[in-house]
Amino acid sequence: MENRAIRIALVGDHDPQVTAHQAIPVALGLVAEHLQRTVQFEWLATEEIGTDTALTQFDGFWCVPASPYKSEDGALRAIRFAREQGRPFLGTCGGFQHAVLEYSRNVLGWADAEHGETSPESERAVLTPLSCSLVEAIDVIHLQPGSLIAKAYEKSEIEEGYRCRYGVNPQFEQHLMSDQLQAVGRDSAGDLRAIELKKHPFFVATLFQPERAALKNKTPPLVRAFVKACVNSTVPG
Repeated sequence: MENRAIRIALVGDHDPQVTAHQAIPVALGLVAEHLQRTVQFEWLATEEIGTDTALTQFDGFWCVPASPYKSEDGALRAIRFAREQGRPFLGTCGGFQHAVLEYSRNVLGWADAEHGETSPESERAVLTPLSCSLVEAIDVIHLQPGSLIAKAYEKSEIEEGYRCRYGVNPQFEQHLMSDQLQAVGRDSAGDLRAIELKKHPFFVATLFQPERAALKNKTPPLVRAFVKACVNSTVPG
């Protein structure tokens, strides 16, 4: 069991032209080398994630950038599985957005919660355009001490890259963060950039794309923490 390969599902619609999609396999390779473990990954196209998809085979789930996804329901199904089954979960950029959407609908019971990019007229658009678009931007993020993400980086202030236009709607933020969901990263203006789920082994989502560091041959600390969590929760196979 100790040397069994770690199996990670990459939830999203693979596009080789997307920078983050280029970076993710590199990031996982760097982490595998660092941890001296075999890490296998499989792209799960959102349209192919249904009730009969064998999600139990994966040790962890990474909901990747480049949304809207072809199937919002497929992405949300995988996120819900990871959340409810206690499987390690990492969401970056679009993955962050859909983690918030899944939580809104299935934990808070907001059946009418929508993503503002696909349903801009919704009265409960929990994700709306950022006040300042973060496309190919690098910004400072302040991390909450003691959080999983702060432990991963071993510091309280980081700089990371973005390609993002949507974030949490400030109108709903207080309610979203009032129970299980925690705000653990904010920019210098106080805008939400990272979240974690309480009482879960590893459920972390960031609006930024930490995987991009791998394209500079740097092992992304958050990806390393995610894979380590997968090592600690491997499923029989």
